[in-house]
Amino acid sequence: MLKFIKGNLENIEGVAIYPMISLLIFFIFFAVLFWWVFTAKKEHINEVRNIPLEDDTVTINQIQL
Repeated sequence: MLKFIKGNLENIEGVAIYPMISLLIFFIFFAVLFWWVFTAKKEHINEVRNIPLEDDTVTINQIQL
């Protein structure tokens, strides 16, 4: 199965740029995410961390269709 895909891709000119672009997008995304994690304010982190523990949500007992 892979030989059919590989054979078709070999016929496309400039197809080698797509894996490099994908790797660059992947690296930039995680670099930005890494930077955001280390520069985020502690108040924001604590607020987001406590969201699952807050008990002010509305609960629905049963939904009948």
